[in-house]
Amino acid sequence: MNKILQLFDEKYVVGLLTEKVLPLYPDFKEVKSVKIRAYKKNIWEHTYHVVIEFKTIFLNKKNKQTELPIFCSAHSDEPRKNVYDSLKFLWEHGFGKGKLSIPHPLFYSDYFKGTFYRGVEGRNLYRFIREDNKKEIESIVPKAAAWFAKLHSIDTKEARNFNKENSRIETVFPGIEHILWRIEEDYPQYIAAYKEIYKIVNKREKEFLASTKKHWLVHGDAHPENIIKMSPRKIAVIDFTDLCLSDFARDIGAFLQQLEFMINRKISDKKYVGKVKKIFLDNYFLNSDIKLNSDIQARIDNYYYWTAMRTATYFLIKDKPEPKRSHPVICQVCKGLNIKNKLC
Repeated sequence: MNKILQLFDEKYVVGLLTEKVLPLYPDFKEVKSVKIRAYKKNIWEHTYHVVIEFKTIFLNKKNKQTELPIFCSAHSDEPRKNVYDSLKFLWEHGFGKGKLSIPHPLFYSDYFKGTFYRGVEGRNLYRFIREDNKKEIESIVPKAAAWFAKLHSIDTKEARNFNKENSRIETVFPGIEHILWRIEEDYPQYIAAYKEIYKIVNKREKEFLASTKKHWLVHGDAHPENIIKMSPRKIAVIDFTDLCLSDFARDIGAFLQQLEFMINRKISDKKYVGKVKKIFLDNYFLNSDIKLNSDIQARIDNYYYWTAMRTATYFLIKDKPEPKRSHPVICQVCKGLNIKNKLC
């Protein structure tokens, strides 16, 4: 039996959380029960990749019940220790208090190769985009900007590169070589544009990082679905698999591209897209010691184009490809980088 199946046994999970989590909450005396929900459940004979929520009922000393959402992210071939270490580092550097938050790291299991953490409750920014709720969008985006500014302000002298492979365009999974191979195999009409685009964005990143010894902690997967509204004043950011040391402009460019892409998809108002992007940029630099200049803008644009190509590639190589959704994105990047492409 695949050992990960134990995490779908309520009795086993109650025992595990009693041993590992209950001591972290001295006001509670007992783990009464759990309800198990799988957000990702890829389980094969000996391998697995799962994200599981345990809706956990605790009893305090007066027998009053409290429900806490506890999650596990586990992968048989990619141990999630870096996720636990990332969360623990950020929790100890100011994200465990205040209105800009993260999930609370609880423990790492070497047996399951999984990180257990207390989840955050709320709705993500993309949900409000889908509902065309402009009031909420304009309330959350400035807080998201402040969150990233706070992350990028952390002194990295004590930080390690939590995901070294992810810290460069060239090696971010699945890597440039693999992407170009897939495109050449399946979409040869795009390979010339792909090669030129990746040559440019990769070269620009390398040149900047070679010019400075300074690196910043970056989230690495900045997009609206990872921004959670917890209350009218409080947000959290989730998913720290890709946290690494790189250029802070990467988070800004990535978030702006994904924000634009998602708003255009659901609201289809270019003027509004420009307004919301400006809100994000203005609030980022308002909350940062960094001042926007032409060099920083060029780096933001570079990561914007790179993220756009990641979006285009996703639609080309997913299980049920949607090349019609990729084409305008590829053409947009070609135009932005002054690349001549006869297909556009």
